[in-house]
Amino acid sequence: MDHTTHHDHAAAGHAHGTTWATAARATLHCLTGCAIGEILGMAVGTALGWGNAPTVVLAIALAFVFGYSLTLYAVIRAGVSPRTAVKVALAADTVSIAVMELVDNGTIALVPGAMEAHLADGLFWSTLLGGFAVAFLLTTPVNKWMIGRGKGHAVVHAYH
Repeated sequence: MDHTTHHDHAAAGHAHGTTWATAARATLHCLTGCAIGEILGMAVGTALGWGNAPTVVLAIALAFVFGYSLTLYAVIRAGVSPRTAVKVALAADTVSIAVMELVDNGTIALVPGAMEAHLADGLFWSTLLGGFAVAFLLTTPVNKWMIGRGKGHAVVHAYH
């Protein structure tokens, strides 16, 4: 199958009819991977008593790893070669994950005491989950804009 031709056709189809539902689904997909990585990174860094900077770096790195991994799994399962799947994941998820991480970690940094909270503190979990909600709300329009131009998750949709 010529994936290039299929991709161009699918991307062109998205350019004129992107819905908010499509953007929300793409954002939830990215948010799932981000949340897994972010929670794991924050929990590990906090449990180990690391400072804020190394904990945030670990959380962001794991958010990208898990975010890309979910897309890689789906695209490879659709029959795409691993090399092409990596290109698709990078094209589909990089901007979405970056925006989510910026917003989520920015939210956590702005809440007084959140960075010092421990795993047993409600503030830790409420701020982390609240950050995801804010990230979802601010990333969905970004994904809608990108999909409408044949970018972001439109690239993944070409392989489904």
